[in-house]
Amino acid sequence: MPEAIISPSVLASNFGELSAECKRMIKNGADWLHMDVMDGHFVPNITMGAPILSCVKKDVPGIFMDCHMMVADPERWVNDIAAAGGSLYCFHYEATMDHLCLINKIKHAGMKAGIAISPDTPSTAITDEIGNAADMLLVMTVQPGQGGQKFRQECVPKIRELRARFPDKDIEVDGGVTPGTVSCCADAGSNVIVAGTAIFRADDPEKTISGFRKAVNEAQVRLQSGKMLG
Repeated sequence: MPEAIISPSVLASNFGELSAECKRMIKNGADWLHMDVMDGHFVPNITMGAPILSCVKKDVPGIFMDCHMMVADPERWVNDIAAAGGSLYCFHYEATMDHLCLINKIKHAGMKAGIAISPDTPSTAITDEIGNAADMLLVMTVQPGQGGQKFRQECVPKIRELRARFPDKDIEVDGGVTPGTVSCCADAGSNVIVAGTAIFRADDPEKTISGFRKAVNEAQVRLQSGKMLG
């Protein structure tokens, strides 16, 4: 399985100090920063776009921006996000009909390509062809578009099903992940952990990030041991 990656969601940060918040997370051990881009169409809320990402990139040159594109027309924004310094462009399965074409466009723009599924979308919607073409698969464990929602346990089996088909793929989980829910996600096979409130508002973010990483690493040991015994 791929290595543990912790990607704090800036949706829970102080937007008035966004660059400083990103630096704070990196200092505390974050690998990526999860940038929630919402357009007010695919989801009700509006958050940030390429101009803000560009400013963050200038202030934090080494940042890996994990751009979660909750937008109705994901093809439209690929070049803008790439120019702004986006590292990974993750679009929603539900937002387009030509997934493979969009994955190719993202890669051509110099970014990694991710594809997300909302809670009501089955993991089987990600065909082997789509899954193999993408760099990352994202399983939402809340409805996209609003931070602070309660974790939906019924989404976890989708992580397990995807991990069985894509053993070497980065599989991200996003939505209501806390120190109390991260282990079940990791045990199902997620190696990329997104958390907003649980990290940004923690008394000790470094300890929280370290705890998430430990949960993934320990789950991977258990999963590997199970394969060896099997």
